[in-house]
Amino acid sequence: MKIKRTKDVVALILAGGQGSRLGVLTKKIAKPAVLFGGKFRIIDFTLSNCINSQIDTVGILTQYQPQILNQHIGVGKHWDLDRLNGGVEILPPHQKLEKGEWYKGTANAVYQNLDFINRYSSDHVIILSGDHIYKMDYSLMIKYHKEMNADVTISIMEVPWEETDRFGIVNMHENRRIYEFEEKPKNAKSNYASMGIYVFKRSALEKYLILDENTEGSSNDFGKNILPAMLRDDCILQGYKFNGYWKDVGTIKSYWEANMDLVNRIPEFNLYDTNWRIYTQSYNLPAHVVGEKSLITESIVGVGSRVDGIVERSIIFPGVNIKEGSVIKDSIIMSYTDIEEDCEIYKSIIGEGVKIGKCSKIGFGENIDNEFKPDIYNSEITVIGENTELDDEMIIGKNVVIDCDSIPTDINSNIVKSGTSLLKEGE
Repeated sequence: MKIKRTKDVVALILAGGQGSRLGVLTKKIAKPAVLFGGKFRIIDFTLSNCINSQIDTVGILTQYQPQILNQHIGVGKHWDLDRLNGGVEILPPHQKLEKGEWYKGTANAVYQNLDFINRYSSDHVIILSGDHIYKMDYSLMIKYHKEMNADVTISIMEVPWEETDRFGIVNMHENRRIYEFEEKPKNAKSNYASMGIYVFKRSALEKYLILDENTEGSSNDFGKNILPAMLRDDCILQGYKFNGYWKDVGTIKSYWEANMDLVNRIPEFNLYDTNWRIYTQSYNLPAHVVGEKSLITESIVGVGSRVDGIVERSIIFPGVNIKEGSVIKDSIIMSYTDIEEDCEIYKSIIGEGVKIGKCSKIGFGENIDNEFKPDIYNSEITVIGENTELDDEMIIGKNVVIDCDSIPTDINSNIVKSGTSLLKEGE
């Protein structure tokens, strides 16, 4: 006998994107799995929002480099999502009887998982992104969606007018009934941006996903295809205004800024709210150690780290070793990095497992544009990919990206000029 499992709401988290604008940080892992805030991974915030909002049935759609993400989520124990009726389920692209294919777009990814949605006979489906930093009670949005009898409700927030071309922009009447959706417009009519959070009636979602899948030439995207099609058919689309902290950490600059927001004296984003905890997989490490000559101000220092130098306005992940005489400012140092004596690191992102030789300087010099990928790296922030080893007395400028096991031997100087990219051969 088949047991019928009914849920009022199921959640789908889109977590399969490459996150190419994060450059070397997402070379080997999906963007939702990137480390954040000294302890977490980016997807932890969306998963924690789900369980804090009493949503206990979550499907996670993965695709690009999913290994670390899958390992991190496991059976969902750390988010109280290891449940028999519901819980968390990883949903990669899979082979079906008739065919199998990669997810072609956000809408196609959900279309390929209609079986998961229908398994629970839910009336409503909330679709989320796994790569944003925010705290949100989804139950309030779902309540509003039901009260308005909407076919789909879109979470929106005001953004600076000069940034409207980065977002899907919503145009609404006074009652927040949406009459137009513009994908990254050059001349926006409003500054209300979609946050990529949608609550659908399941029946409407299924109807328009099937219609889109059978539309030749579709991009299979919610913003470009599904929502405009629903508007053409006079479906009820409502805007739900969100006033809290929300950050799309899709660029090196925004990722760095969101981390720095955590170390303000009054943080813009509060991780210490006991009524809305952010859950994650814990590091099995002892407490951090602060040496006699160390000085730490406005910083987060992860467990298992030892600091014998100076750390100012920085995020230090677990297992980092900073030796005496070294100074770290305005930087993100990821797990298990070793920094030898008398180094200076300013406004840099240092990947996991990096080893930095003594008396090295990183993030200093002129602010010269990076010619490799200027749209990614021109932010004055130097990025060093995981497991790189730097010799003693290296001097590395601003806007530098290094992603190789060690600095190539054909470089005759210990200076890497600002705006330079050093990558593994063939990349």
